[in-house]
Amino acid sequence: MTAPIAHWPGRMVGDVFVRSTPEGGAEQAVFVHGLAGSATNWTDLMDRLRDLVTGHAIDLPGAGFSPAPADGDYSVSAHARAVVGLLERTGPAHLFGNSLGGAVCVAVAATRPDLVRSLTLVSPALPDLVPRYGPARVAASAAPRLGEWVAERLRFLPAEQRVNASLAMCYADVSLVHPARVREAVEELRRRDGLPYAGMALIGSARGIVAEYFRRGERNLWRQAARVTAPTLIIHGRRDRLVRPGTAQRALKSFPQVRLVLLRNAGHVAQMEAPEAVAVEARRLILETRLGNAPLPS
Repeated sequence: MTAPIAHWPGRMVGDVFVRSTPEGGAEQAVFVHGLAGSATNWTDLMDRLRDLVTGHAIDLPGAGFSPAPADGDYSVSAHARAVVGLLERTGPAHLFGNSLGGAVCVAVAATRPDLVRSLTLVSPALPDLVPRYGPARVAASAAPRLGEWVAERLRFLPAEQRVNASLAMCYADVSLVHPARVREAVEELRRRDGLPYAGMALIGSARGIVAEYFRRGERNLWRQAARVTAPTLIIHGRRDRLVRPGTAQRALKSFPQVRLVLLRNAGHVAQMEAPEAVAVEARRLILETRLGNAPLPS
């Protein structure tokens, strides 16, 4: 088991908190976490890519160390605007997203192609109405009044219990989680328990992603995927309990330039569970992009 590295330093950039690697590669990369996650979800992957790109991991509004948005808007569109705000500061970048962050990145890449050099999606939460236990829990937490009740009840459970339950849902093999990472997660959850907006931020973001599952018209995420011009890499863990790996087949038909990678022993957060494997594939995509999108020999 590899000892974890220190978290990257962070600072407020506009209205959001961002953790960045020391300047390394000349190109920029922006990383977007999933529901109930934070910028630290990308620490290990950023470390493996920092010779190639300078990484910036965002805490979405209301998550991590970012304050609640003034307008209380936690929709996918609002999160996408926050990411665009960061990209306008970094300049065109390689964009990474996990779960909810994957949905946010699709919206960004479809509407601001000038800011996205390549797109890497890890278990993106794209609309899928096939029943599945994990999404059902998210939908329940997003239900009017029920979501608030659940959030309040959960606060009375020990932080350790909540963290362990989350890890069991997101990882295929929880034995891969370093004890120091668990301690960090528990400390962070306790900190957030003291924030008056933490529960609403989680519920609002859950409602935002559920709304996307039922959206019709040109703003539907699958239709936006068809408008993405950046070369795209989609990575799914075969043991994902939250996003059905079968959605990858639809992704292959939807994104214009796409490569799919299935990781046999990974769950929902492959960038945390198998950062080396994800880094290999992401590095290949970035190098292809440098060569004018010409695929590297297999």
